[in-house]
Amino acid sequence: MGSVPRVHQRRQLGSAGEKAAAELLTRRGYEVVGAGFTARRGEIDLLCRRGDDMVVVEVKTRTTDAFGTPLESVGARKRRALKAAAAEYRALADWRGRIRFAVVGLTGDPVSGFKAELVEDPFE
Repeated sequence: MGSVPRVHQRRQLGSAGEKAAAELLTRRGYEVVGAGFTARRGEIDLLCRRGDDMVVVEVKTRTTDAFGTPLESVGARKRRALKAAAAEYRALADWRGRIRFAVVGLTGDPVSGFKAELVEDPFE
């Protein structure tokens, strides 16, 4: 048997990161209401409710910080894509409340665990 293809490893790491992020958010008082919403111009990793707000959460998972932290990888292009996806979600779901954003950065792996950082309202 050969090794696991790199793209499959990344997908596994991303799935494990999203699960760890959902657990972190739940512990911090968020209610996870959806995951993997694909819009025309972007994808929303996690949709959460906190109070009266909908929170669009970007999850970035890395095994190391060798090429920068997970949070540093959320640049202007990703911010535009998230805002566009949130606007599309708002229209499709007929959401009339406030939409906020958050980023969860995770470093590590599913076996030894993740170091997690939550940044609320990172684009303001």
